[in-house]
Amino acid sequence: MAESAQYEELVRQFSAFGAVKREMNRIMPADCPSGSAAVLTLLGRYGDMRMSKLAELLSVDMSVTSRHVAHLAERGWIERFPDPADKRSRILHLTPAGRTRLDELFRRTTQLLTERLADWSDEEVGRLTQLMTRLRDSFGDTRAASRPAPPALEQTTRTPAST
Repeated sequence: MAESAQYEELVRQFSAFGAVKREMNRIMPADCPSGSAAVLTLLGRYGDMRMSKLAELLSVDMSVTSRHVAHLAERGWIERFPDPADKRSRILHLTPAGRTRLDELFRRTTQLLTERLADWSDEEVGRLTQLMTRLRDSFGDTRAASRPAPPALEQTTRTPAST
């Protein structure tokens, strides 16, 4: 296959990937849209953080981040505390109720992936994860520099929303 044809096919595959994302979004509870799920996932993975760090990890504007945070705080899933180092900033913290919601999101997405990828081998799933990680790194994903050591398989399936 000629080089341009390979990239054209890759573009078609990216476009078609929207169907996967839509199905993953459909299994989310109505009170937890994908942006909120992404915030919960990041707080669950990285722990407490400033809003500015969260916005960087989400690759979105602070105003968008603020809306997600307000939505989650209203439901009691996160708390906002003054940053001891800078009283103007807030530190975001996942509450026990937020951890429970996050665990439910992980359960739903893990179940969906288990069903849809039932005919895939563990090696194929692992390879897909490696290639997707490499692709994100190639595009300068801001989470790449913050990413801890390669995650265990359990963590790679614990992705309730595209982040």
